[in-house]
Amino acid sequence: LRLVAVLKAILEGEKAAVLKRDHHLPLSFHRRQEELKFSLGLQRLQHHVREIQALRDSPAGEGPGQDGSLLVQSPMASAAPQELPTLILEAVKELEAAKQQVLKRIQIWKRQQQLAGNGALFEENLAPLQKRCESLVEVYFQLHQQVMAASAELGAKVLPRLLERFNEVLSSLVKR
Repeated sequence: LRLVAVLKAILEGEKAAVLKRDHHLPLSFHRRQEELKFSLGLQRLQHHVREIQALRDSPAGEGPGQDGSLLVQSPMASAAPQELPTLILEAVKELEAAKQQVLKRIQIWKRQQQLAGNGALFEENLAPLQKRCESLVEVYFQLHQQVMAASAELGAKVLPRLLERFNEVLSSLVKR
């Protein structure tokens, strides 16, 4: 009984320390901030995909877009063949950053699940995490489709490295 009392006191101390450390700001504030960062990164990624599509559809940088609207010529649009690989590389970097955010959130969820064994509060709702993963995979496939369509412009050196990075993103999401 004495051993049980000591263990109970230790676990209560751990619980108090965890709650004290994490309550300087409300948990909802941290979650909201994280959600906003992820949604902003996802919007930037979607914007990159649209830019790549527009650049591929209109190499001169001017003329009707897919939706029939007139695209405005950017100063660098005349260098479209050189800009496309750069734009794709930026998009892949954004994709990898978004993947890191999702993996970080998964790791936090796992840690919260572990702490729940010690009595900490734990929200078991996986819907937001699932929505993040689905959104990221959807953009992943759109970007992958654009890269495959632009494979001729990318060349034999850049394409295999890009495909390897794409495979790493998807495999790490699936594995974790």
